Amino acid sequence: MGLIDFFRRKPPIRDAAAVLTFVDENAAFLMQKGIYEYSRARAGHYAKVLFREPEFHAAVEVARWRAYPLGLAIVAEAVEGALCERIRAERGEVLQRLSEQALAAFDRYPVPGALGVDEWRALRVELARRLQLIGLHPPKRVIDIPEQWAQAYFDLMPIHEKLRGRDFATTRNYLRVALCNIHDEFVKRLDAPEVAASFGHARVA
Repeated sequence: MGLIDFFRRKPPIRDAAAVLTFVDENAAFLMQKGIYEYSRARAGHYAKVLFREPEFHAAVEVARWRAYPLGLAIVAEAVEGALCERIRAERGEVLQRLSEQALAAFDRYPVPGALGVDEWRALRVELARRLQLIGLHPPKRVIDIPEQWAQAYFDLMPIHEKLRGRDFATTRNYLRVALCNIHDEFVKRLDAPEVAASFGHARVA
């Protein structure tokens, strides 16, 4: 990506396909950024050495692919809340479409070599379960969405558990702040009438 591309305004989100891409890209970004930043912070002055180690790269590959479906569930819930505020439709209808898109995003990727077929299938099943849980409670504040998944994410960090210290709160706060930023970007880019039309019977609230 060049400097001009970096400053170029991202296009509006006008249909279901654009929503899918947004969820996919931001789920990957949310999970990977946290993994790398946490690892760099824990390694301190030895970060450059650590990041050159093949064993560390292998551990990161495992962590980021295990975390990706978790990121899909987190970002999908934030997007679902934003859509429900702006599109007049049954909540179950919006959630169903988003769940289908999150699973479609997952299915874009071949089985990661770092995991294997059985684990990848199990992660998809778990993603479907997490998406179903969204509809079992009223929409949450964006800042509260990561709460139930923060520990699962923290446990995936490619740093030995004895070296993690008392860093869970920092990781949870990272998820909260980053997800609020993702939500704000989605709202700014959202073309609600067009997305509502692409969702079928939905209308703008």
